[in-house]
Amino acid sequence: MSFLKKIYHFYEKHLDGFTLALLLAVALAVLFPAQGQGYRIFSFLSKLIVASLFFMHGLKLSPQNLWAGLTHWRLHVVIVLATFLLFPLLGISLKPILLKLSNQDLYLGLLFLCLLPSTVQSSIAFTSIANGNVAAAVCAASASSLLGVFITPVWVWLTLGTSSGGSFTKAIVDLCLQLVLPFALGQLARLKLASWVERRRKLISYTDRLSVLFIVYVSFSHGTETGLWGTLSWPIFFALVVACAIILALALSLTALAGRKLGFNQADRVTILFCGSKKSLVAGVPMANIIFPPGLASSIILPLMVFHQLQLLTCAYLARQIALRQPIE
Repeated sequence: MSFLKKIYHFYEKHLDGFTLALLLAVALAVLFPAQGQGYRIFSFLSKLIVASLFFMHGLKLSPQNLWAGLTHWRLHVVIVLATFLLFPLLGISLKPILLKLSNQDLYLGLLFLCLLPSTVQSSIAFTSIANGNVAAAVCAASASSLLGVFITPVWVWLTLGTSSGGSFTKAIVDLCLQLVLPFALGQLARLKLASWVERRRKLISYTDRLSVLFIVYVSFSHGTETGLWGTLSWPIFFALVVACAIILALALSLTALAGRKLGFNQADRVTILFCGSKKSLVAGVPMANIIFPPGLASSIILPLMVFHQLQLLTCAYLARQIALRQPIE
């Protein structure tokens, strides 16, 4: 019954409460959007919060965890290729279908989510539930999060070009100032604060989610002001859910197939499945806020929020089935 308890606690801490909080943030942005000077203040605060978020990531990420699994290079190569090559190719090749299921702005959001790094916490949690290689999952997910700071903006520039609404050079500079520099400072701060961080990991986890909620509120406030909800009907929203489900189903199927065909053992196949098929909301929301102009950011974030919920629900079910000795299909 231990795997059921793990799933229950994961839902209790990260799915139900966080999902409701995300919906509340969006509702507040629709009913009481930040406007005028208030919006400018909130927008400035969101930049500070993004920097503090990645400082905390630097604080909590142990260098030992980052490098511990690198000797298992075949596993990590497969996960990196799934995250940063398979997903982008899916987003590009499925463009005719995804455009029919959404609209141009939402398609940009679907493509953007395909360019993001993998999640860290949920990838590790589901790998653990399904009796996978947890040490390798920690290393792979952490490395993916770090690589995404550099690879994602390059993919955005290559695939979206001027559609991203800004200069590639400016986006890189902003990402370095708001993400890379705070992360590096956090790593340096670990030299003095490592024990303090280990005692407060739960607090830092809550800080992650509060940061995302604040940025979602600011982005959707601007979306409300620019008429986002007037263009998003229920049929379009339902079609967006279908589009996200198609991407997720293909990613899960192809990562499971790769694990089998490349001869990995069961534990490693589980790790490939859960680390190679996920996309990070915590990393994606700040990146979208930096890379895209305010008028487009809310449309970019919406598909990522939908995909985030789908991947949690689907992977929770898969982890339970694998733990019950069902094959990965």
